[in-house]
Amino acid sequence: MDLLAPLDAAMIAAEMISDPLHTAALLILSPPPEAAPGFVDELYLDALCRPCELDPRFMRYPHAGLDTAGVWTWRTVDTIDLQHHVQRRTLPEGADDDTLWREVSELHSEPLDRSRPMWMAYLIDGLVGGRFALYLKVHHTVIDGVAGLQLLAAVLSTDPSSRSMRPPYAVASAPHNGRAGHSHHSVRDPISLVRGASAGFGAVLGFAGRLALAELSELADYLVTGNAVAPLSAPYTRFNGRVGRDRVCTGASWPKARIRAVQEAAGVTGNDVLTTVTGGVLREWLTAHAELPRRSLVAICPVTVRRRDSPDPGGKANLFGLQLCPLGTDLADPVERLARVHRAMSRAKSQVAALGADVTTLLRTLSIAPTVLLPGVPLSDRLRRGYNVSLSSVPGPKTDMYWNRAHVDEIYPISVAIDGQALNVTVCDYVDRVAIGYVSGRRVIPDLPSLVTLTERALSELEAAVCPTG
Repeated sequence: MDLLAPLDAAMIAAEMISDPLHTAALLILSPPPEAAPGFVDELYLDALCRPCELDPRFMRYPHAGLDTAGVWTWRTVDTIDLQHHVQRRTLPEGADDDTLWREVSELHSEPLDRSRPMWMAYLIDGLVGGRFALYLKVHHTVIDGVAGLQLLAAVLSTDPSSRSMRPPYAVASAPHNGRAGHSHHSVRDPISLVRGASAGFGAVLGFAGRLALAELSELADYLVTGNAVAPLSAPYTRFNGRVGRDRVCTGASWPKARIRAVQEAAGVTGNDVLTTVTGGVLREWLTAHAELPRRSLVAICPVTVRRRDSPDPGGKANLFGLQLCPLGTDLADPVERLARVHRAMSRAKSQVAALGADVTTLLRTLSIAPTVLLPGVPLSDRLRRGYNVSLSSVPGPKTDMYWNRAHVDEIYPISVAIDGQALNVTVCDYVDRVAIGYVSGRRVIPDLPSLVTLTERALSELEAAVCPTG
């Protein structure tokens, strides 16, 4: 039998009584200037009719029954109904990006059918100017968010005249020049890092000494400098409650130059700037709803200490750790907030570099266990949490990309919102812009699109405070 990994089996079992655990990516594209009115229809028919070999991961589904003694296993199908898995949607005439996000929110709310391979792809047209979108949704046990985005990036090309390009669910025949390849050092999302840590749990005893030393260091930093976050010390917020059935998604992008200007003026990193902006957004939103805690909100962040352009000897992605970062929501001054975030993230990177990913991720076990392992358990949303929101960063292509002659305008990862982690923030840079995607429950943040306006406001306030005037 092809058994599911223990954490994957736990996720499937938990999903049956709780929240959908799929992840997704959204590409917004513009057709080529010479495209006919039926351009998207042609793409859709080509996806259905053109012979291609499917990725094996997209040919299997989870199964547990009497024949497996209740153990979760993978079953593989011989053929697949592409008309079910690849669908078309057309937005109302004159639809804008808000209309698209409402459609994506509805699609992201629908759980995947566990009796079929657990993925769906949608071509959505009807946007102003002939633009359209490609939305790919895959269960987290099949592929994680970063790998899913890489899957999409791998079918893109720098050649604007390239035609008959494979769909993202097909097997690649061979890499070619200009195709966005996989990155061994992409920043993975928290659930993926927990899976990796649990897979190596048998080696925990081997570095028990390092783990104990790290725990003592963590406690000292929390008590003396305040740069560390103690386990289960995050304040309870609505983001730690039940997410509900309906998801809501939104996002927007900003010029990378604006982020870089603050980064260089303050002597911090781009992730420090974006984390600080997120803190400003949540501070203002919670204040407007009279729910701002006196203590700072805490984000759970995958942290890397490897530069994007550095070599990756042996393909070992061992410079990532799961860290807790205070968002400085208790500070009104954006400069003070940025300084706190920078100190905390600098410490986190030093810890990852010194101790390695496994130790630093296992340090977060107490903080993340209630969220990852207890969805659906009665009253589990009232258990103390180690963090309030998930904040991840995904590197996108550095050059303009095309899919079947259509230009990729924007790329958004759309991640997982679950009980106890009812708000997910994911950042993706693409060429000269930085996109921020928000995912939550509709009853948690009914006005989620307002976070886009608050993001612009928080970034502008940070620019005014940090950047010298011309």
